[in-house]
Amino acid sequence: MTEASENTAGVPAEAIELANQLFDAARQNQAASLAAFLDAGAPVNMLDAQGNSMLILAAYHHAAATVSMLLERGADVELTNDRGQNALTCAVFKQDVESARALLEAGANPDAGSPSARETAKMFSWPEFDKLLADLWG
Repeated sequence: MTEASENTAGVPAEAIELANQLFDAARQNQAASLAAFLDAGAPVNMLDAQGNSMLILAAYHHAAATVSMLLERGADVELTNDRGQNALTCAVFKQDVESARALLEAGANPDAGSPSARETAKMFSWPEFDKLLADLWG
């Protein structure tokens, strides 16, 4: 392997390209293809350069099928990116009921992160989130 094919941390360029493809698959709701890579050993809680997990990216991009698939494979619902945002906050920001419900059912804390999902719902006047919380958290 030549020096040009590695970054300063010694990670092969091919590995970085594959990781970027997996992050893109999460954004584009390509649950089946992403699942194949995860089942082959790709880390479910891998982070991009901004600290986003695939779960955070899927939740932000209305990729509910991918959110569910990642949760089934053990994605950490409480990971936060470099801005303190978690997947639930992203789903609430995008007013994605399906992703928010899946994340809450998987144990995501509505008060975690900065801002939290609860704070985000209030900030953007999304009362449906309060209904989701009442339904799932009592």
